[in-house]
Amino acid sequence: MITAVDTSVLLDVFTADPRFGATSASALRDCLQVGSIVMCEVVVAETATAFGDSRSARKALEDLGIDYSPLTVDAALAAADAWRAYRAKGGRRGRVAADFLIGAHARSSADQLLTRDRGFYRAYFRGLKLSDPSAG
Repeated sequence: MITAVDTSVLLDVFTADPRFGATSASALRDCLQVGSIVMCEVVVAETATAFGDSRSARKALEDLGIDYSPLTVDAALAAADAWRAYRAKGGRRGRVAADFLIGAHARSSADQLLTRDRGFYRAYFRGLKLSDPSAG
């Protein structure tokens, strides 16, 4: 089983979030026991902001055993299609293009997405299996 991971789950762990840190860490361990975890460049960039430098971020991600899996052109185009649908339905948040890239990457490169943002991904990436560490 290949699990794509959303930024929020990694930030829960790396920032020792008092509410979600432990459950997100446990979910990551569970996913690694049944397969591999992948992240796209968007997740790498967003997660790295929690560190003082890129070298520390790289080491932390490698220590967790998460593999880098780049977006394909088809996934990026699928993200654009989903983002347009969001905007057509009245969506106003402009920066969510990153979330659409993460969802499209997960749908094309993994069996499931580990995220706490189930509603968003369920609405725009139908058929993508979602795992929420906070839904315990």
